[in-house]
Amino acid sequence: MQTAKQDVAALLEQLPEGGSLADVQYRPHVIGKIRRGLDRAESGGTLSQVQAEARPDKWLVNRSLVARGATKT
Repeated sequence: MQTAKQDVAALLEQLPEGGSLADVQYRPHVIGKIRRGLDRAESGGTLSQVQAEARPDKWLVNRSLVARGATKT
């Protein structure tokens, strides 16, 4: 794995001449998010397919109850 300094040097080499500061900030931001996600996945911080599919259903049921004025039990 590269060091942060090596990552930044590679980023600057790949940046087009007209690149903005936003361009410089965006790539490390995205790479950091991806790395954190991969680390979380490796440490067991993921959901199964069934769990992931159940989340929107639960949210939609709770939201419809709120819309009708019911309280969550």
